[in-house]
Amino acid sequence: MITTKLIFDRRKMASRTHEGYVEVRITIDRKTMYISTGVRVYKNEWAAGCIVNRPDANVLNDRLAIIFEKVHEGINESVKQGVKLDVESVKRMVWQQTEIIKDGPTLLDWISDQIPLLDIGQGTRKRYHTLMNRLAEYGKLTRWEDVTVENITLFDSWLHQLNDGAISDSAVYNYHKCLKALLHRADQFGKIDRNPYERMKLKRGEKENIEYLTEDEMKAFERLLVPDCSLMAVSHDLFVFQMYTGLAFSDMQAFDIRQYRKEGDTYRHTGERIKTGVAYVSQLLPPAVRIIEKYGGRLPKIDNADYNHNLKALGVMAGITIPLHSHLARHTFATYMLRNGAKIENVSRMLGHTNITQTQRYAKVLAQSVYDDFSKVAAKMAPPKRKRKGKGE
Repeated sequence: MITTKLIFDRRKMASRTHEGYVEVRITIDRKTMYISTGVRVYKNEWAAGCIVNRPDANVLNDRLAIIFEKVHEGINESVKQGVKLDVESVKRMVWQQTEIIKDGPTLLDWISDQIPLLDIGQGTRKRYHTLMNRLAEYGKLTRWEDVTVENITLFDSWLHQLNDGAISDSAVYNYHKCLKALLHRADQFGKIDRNPYERMKLKRGEKENIEYLTEDEMKAFERLLVPDCSLMAVSHDLFVFQMYTGLAFSDMQAFDIRQYRKEGDTYRHTGERIKTGVAYVSQLLPPAVRIIEKYGGRLPKIDNADYNHNLKALGVMAGITIPLHSHLARHTFATYMLRNGAKIENVSRMLGHTNITQTQRYAKVLAQSVYDDFSKVAAKMAPPKRKRKGKGE
């Protein structure tokens, strides 16, 4: 059995000041699909199944009539051709035939308009702009009807193959994270029927081997002599501060000693991470206190790209083989605290992780390090292999 009907404000969002959306509801064998018409009106502008009380009411009603007719044409064509009828196939046929009557911004236009409205940090905002550039480059996720599980899966494959696979799994995951958030917002506003990510499971793309500095490498970096009053010196001091606080770059750049309460020689603070809004607990260890006192309670500002560029040079100068970057200091802090007896649940709170599973990665890294040491000792204890005698010996 097939039924169709024009539906207004399915999500009960419309009022005299907030528009609701007009959709076509299609039910085939008890399965229901809603097709957005692109038409939205206020609550007092809809009555008896049509638009009223506005100058363009006739134009909009004509548009709805055309879309509704195309739905029936799509259904009849499928029946005529003997094609298996389902709501998805009808939806595709309808939008292929009604592209010319659609109004409103495309998906990319809408994303461009929404990014400035998001309550996010500047670094995250840049990530959203990069996503928009990737979508434009991909070219197959630009219209609202393109937003399907299949197309997002193809976009994922395209990202992994881009630049000969140069983009990391973590970077791909972050693209999806941004797109998922935008489509959730679009779903709330009635732009799409359902967020496709609700039917998808994304892999976070965490590195199996987390890089961090050993205590010897930490000391080697701290002892590094860098001329004062230079960006290299600032980068050196900031990395030391990060190693002993675990603060992410954005949280460190927003650091203000006035937020901390002083108890004797100890500075303590409970705040929220800028990136995630998750609470974290902080206490300044002596090396971090020395950095803060050097700069009079306020850390110097530096561009993230310049900071990471300087860190790579400083790492080479300190004889460290791992390429240094801002987030490496956070990894180093986590492993340093765990090695020195801190409980994993407490380290999780220090880092402001959303759940302890994120922190358990560091414990696994340390466990592997212990196993490696066992293997080295076992290799030394193994008896030497006996050489086989050759012929004639």
